[in-house]
Parts: sequence; structure tokens; C-alpha cells
Amino acid sequence: MPRPTIEVVYYLRYDNRIKIGTTTNPRHRLATLWHDELLAFERGGRNVEQHRHDQFSHLREGGEWFTATPELLAHTLEVAAGRDPWNTYLRWLSDALHALT
Repeated sequence: MPRPTIEVVYYLRYDNRIKIGTTTNPRHRLATLWHDELLAFERGGRNVEQHRHDQFSHLREGGEWFTATPELLAHTLEVAAGRDPWNTYLRWLSDALHALT
């Protein structure tokens, strides 16, 4: 059975910065990045990532890293909606697998 591909935008905190990036393999990608905490996953690919980069461009420190202001932290809390990011991602995978059957 083919494995579904889920594109996600991730929010990682490292010290007082947040990285907003995208991947189809979050376990592998996050294992390659220094971070203190995974704050949230948001469903979507490059278009959603680019929208978030534009939305928070006034906080950009360089590349995909942004200052962890109350505004950006509140956004990550809203995206996470009180759920563990990994549980959310696993739910999306489960739904995608179910759709294949």
C-alpha cells in the first residue's frame, strides 16, 4: 500500500527564535535541526509557509527564523489548538491512509 504524503508547515522554537518551515517528512527534517521545542504543525505546503513568512516578515531575523514575540507565539498556540503536534500529524496520516483504502 502506498504511504500518503502530508505536507506540513512546522514551527520550531530555539531560544528566542521560531523557525517556520515546511516538509513532507517531519521526523527526518526535525532530527536535522537544532531546536528546543516543536510548537505546532499546520497542514499545508510551500504556499502556506510563504503566507506565514509574509505574515510575520516584520519579525524575520534571517532565512526562515523569526523573533519569538507574543504575537508569533499566540499564532502557534492557535495553530496547535491545545493538541500535541505529533498527535495531530499522526491523525492526518491516519486520515490519509483511510482515504486510500
